[in-house]
Amino acid sequence: MKFMCLVHFEPTDFDGITEEEGRKLTDITIEQDHDLRRRGKLIFARPLDEPEKAVTVRVRKRRLRRSDGPFAEAKEWVGGFLLIEAADMDEAVAIAAECEIAKYGAIEIRALIEQTHSATGMNRPGVEPR
Repeated sequence: MKFMCLVHFEPTDFDGITEEEGRKLTDITIEQDHDLRRRGKLIFARPLDEPEKAVTVRVRKRRLRRSDGPFAEAKEWVGGFLLIEAADMDEAVAIAAECEIAKYGAIEIRALIEQTHSATGMNRPGVEPR
């Protein structure tokens, strides 16, 4: 099964961390990504840019509405993600718990849904043939 792990942060999660500690944390998370990849668990992972640099797109009645910033005002924001392969939710939780970044933020885990009920779903990019 594939799982999306969304890494959430609050504005104060990195208060007091030095620049050197930040670089060390980045290096640790990159090494953990390499380890997960070697173990066949990581499909893709990346940090995301700051929410202030986000753009939200909505199309209503065929009209594009673009707004700066995240979709909703919230204290937390998505700061990164991992797309992983795990046998089940328990294994996905165990993988997320290994992540050093979990000591600073929260990791939301959601299973990906395979929409293979139709020819269109079976041909969706990224769907593995059965």
